[in-house]
Formats: sequence, C-alpha cells, structure tokens
Amino acid sequence: PTTGLIFYPGGKVDPRAYAPQMHAIADQGYLTVITPMPLYLAIFGISKADEVVKAYPDIQHWGIAGHSLGGSMAAQYLASSTKVQGLAFWASYPAVDLSKASIKAVSIYGTSDGVAKLDSVLGGKKFLPADTPFVAIEGGDHSGFGWYGMQPGDNPATISREDQNAQTVQATVDMLASLSP
Repeated sequence: PTTGLIFYPGGKVDPRAYAPQMHAIADQGYLTVITPMPLYLAIFGISKADEVVKAYPDIQHWGIAGHSLGGSMAAQYLASSTKVQGLAFWASYPAVDLSKASIKAVSIYGTSDGVAKLDSVLGGKKFLPADTPFVAIEGGDHSGFGWYGMQPGDNPATISREDQNAQTVQATVDMLASLSP
C-alpha cells in the first residue's frame, strides 16, 4: 500500500476493540496501525503517530483517525504535523482549529450517541475545513464504534454494530481515497 491510516483508540478502551474495522480498511488496500496509548489515554501519547510514520517509510500518504478522546488527540497531532494529510473523527470533534489546514477530513457520528453529544460534534464544524463531510449513522451509538461493550452514559443503538462499523469503515475509506491523486 501507498496510503496508511493511524488510529488512536478511545479513552480507556483496549486498542484491540478496533481491530475488526482496521482489518476491513486494510482489506481495501490500506496499511492500518492502531496505536496503543499509555494508560489507555491518547492524551498521554499524542505524538505516537510519529513512531508509525517512521516505521513505514514507504507510505506516501497518511491519514489519522480516532474514536472519542482518540479523535480529539489525533486532531491535536495533525495540527503540528506535516506528515499527515487526512483526519477521520469517530464520535469525536477537534480540540484545535484546523479550519485553514490543507487536509481532507470527515466527521462520523451516531445519531443515538449518548457520550459524544450531537451539539458538540456538530459544533466542531467551525474548526474544520469548510468541505468536511459530516456523516450521520442513523441509530448508531458511541460504543458501536468499537467492540468493547456498552459504555456508561451511552444510549442503546437501534442498528447492529456490524452495520454501524460498515458505514464507519466506508466513510473512513472515502477520506483515505481522497488523499492520493
């Protein structure tokens, strides 16, 4: 592959919870790397993507994605990186202004999410490039972005986890496909 995706897990979530989605993305021709975080919190490993980029010098185009806290910290990383050109939020939003950045981004959220509130996710629009698509997964919840069980404070999904994951994977792959001409 010539395009890769670095993934930052959600807070306190075992990185293996995202393996099915990363395998599905890899099956479409992309390198995928899940970065385990110190204490399972991406806030303590914002620069972990540097290790991944260094380990795979043949990758020409990089995207970064993250779930919840992982997404916010992925955006933080991207704000100071020249190596990553794409960003996918999974039930997340930026903690930094990227509105003027020359990146491709996508924000994917579940309409039944009880953790990443809709107003917070949509409020992130002002911090992202104007052409950033916001992809609503009807009936998707916060926990459905991974395979780790129900998260406290979340609402139950009204679609299957498989369906939510398939939609998430497709929206992420669409962003990755836009990175290379």
